[in-house]
Amino acid sequence: MPRSHKIIYAIYIVVWIIMAIDPKYPADWLLENILVFLFFPFIVIMDIRHRYSATAIFLLLIFASLHSLGSHYTYAEMEHFDVISKFFGFERNHFDRVVHFLFGLLVFRILFEMITYGISSLKTALFFTLTTIISISTIYEMLEWIAAVTFHPELGMAFLGTQGDIWDAHKDTLAAMIGALINFFFYTHYAKVFKMRNTQKQAGEA
Repeated sequence: MPRSHKIIYAIYIVVWIIMAIDPKYPADWLLENILVFLFFPFIVIMDIRHRYSATAIFLLLIFASLHSLGSHYTYAEMEHFDVISKFFGFERNHFDRVVHFLFGLLVFRILFEMITYGISSLKTALFFTLTTIISISTIYEMLEWIAAVTFHPELGMAFLGTQGDIWDAHKDTLAAMIGALINFFFYTHYAKVFKMRNTQKQAGEA
């Protein structure tokens, strides 16, 4: 594994540990981090095997760090976002929506690099990455609801973060989709990444 990747992972671990100290709602924090416990080792193992780019890992770090911040305060009560809410006159705290948007924007790159190993067409890889982002976002909303109802129904809105908006899950998924679609403006860049990944694949098979 490249040294740059080890540094990125180390930074994230430090951020995660800091955000794990005295969270606002410990039970909510635990639920929010179940997927982290599962996927962090998975990403590291896959990175060792397939050598993702430092850019992809760094963008993932940004999103993961924001998720750690959200799980520390809860997305609905992220107090550091209140300044922005007041400045723009928002009636709710939109930190959760911003993070969903950034999920689509930032996680797109590493998913694209994962997907290129099994797809020979750039346009197909981009489209499949987009549908994967939308699918993950939708499934997450469903798992979030199931987890809250099953394990900690008393957390209610603190965990789900709907803040009284009955369309919250739909808007979050839309935000993730918009974030993902922005990546299509960098089509030329992704064409270069696609070519590079295919070259690495062919070299590995040789």
